[in-house]
Amino acid sequence: MLKTTVALLAGCLSACVASAQPFPNRPIRVVVPFPAGGNVDTYIRQLALQMEISMGQPLVIDNRGGANGILGCDIVAKSAPDGYTVLATSVAFAVNPSMYKRLPYDSEKHFTPITNYANGLGYVLVAHPSVPANNIRELIEIGKKQILRYSSAGIGNGQHLAGELLAQKAGITLQHIPYKGGGPALTAVLSSEVHLHFPGASVAVPHLKAGRLRGIGFTGDKRISSLPDLPTIAESGLPGYSFDTGWHAMFAPPKTPAAIVNRFQIEVKKAFENAALREAFSSTGYEPAAAPPAEFAKLFKADLTRFAEIMKAAKIEPQ
Repeated sequence: MLKTTVALLAGCLSACVASAQPFPNRPIRVVVPFPAGGNVDTYIRQLALQMEISMGQPLVIDNRGGANGILGCDIVAKSAPDGYTVLATSVAFAVNPSMYKRLPYDSEKHFTPITNYANGLGYVLVAHPSVPANNIRELIEIGKKQILRYSSAGIGNGQHLAGELLAQKAGITLQHIPYKGGGPALTAVLSSEVHLHFPGASVAVPHLKAGRLRGIGFTGDKRISSLPDLPTIAESGLPGYSFDTGWHAMFAPPKTPAAIVNRFQIEVKKAFENAALREAFSSTGYEPAAAPPAEFAKLFKADLTRFAEIMKAAKIEPQ
């Protein structure tokens, strides 16, 4: 009897893995390696709510901020490849190998790419109301007279690089102040600890409308529908400036079965069949995406090389 029961359980477990069907009523942990309130956290929560509908079980967001995402990523790298723990992170994940001399994991070997669920068009450059600038020209004039401080979600984060590029193009000095995630970095500019910040539009819009922050410009190539009156930085006084926010993506632990990886990618694609979800992303500067695992894996590897070259050109030394 005992042998029969064990055999039946083993068969059920094998079937679940083979079909990539999560075990009934068991939550799936989505590790976000940044504190709540930032870009990654905001978008994955919207996506997870829609995915829960078709998957039939909860996706629990687990915020593990610290060290520009490294702490949370390490948790996933060491998790079981059973489909119950996945990583939702930003393109900063592809930057970190060039930013740090030593990581507690190998970014290629210890993760299985699932899909990029969003491609960012750009950041919103915002200023605390105490900064007497309404556009990029006025900001540059202020920057020529004093050193302006800006916050980011961490060293090597896209927000950091957006600020570095702005300083280079404008010929001014910006002091970078890294925080443990987008949420704390946003709080820093709201409390005037820093002068500037580069949040995503979904994070920026409520504060702009409430007058808590002032929009200076959009870093992407074109304006976005949620902020139609906010010009791009390039069109409003700094020609040639352009910085997109890269991808947001999901990764699984190493050696996760292909069936499970493919299932997650399919569920992401299915979630974006919801028009309201697509609009929530696109109106705030992110294009919904759901590239197949193999396709995204190629993009990820290419970005590892691309950011290594950017870091070298910017003379940012690994820590």
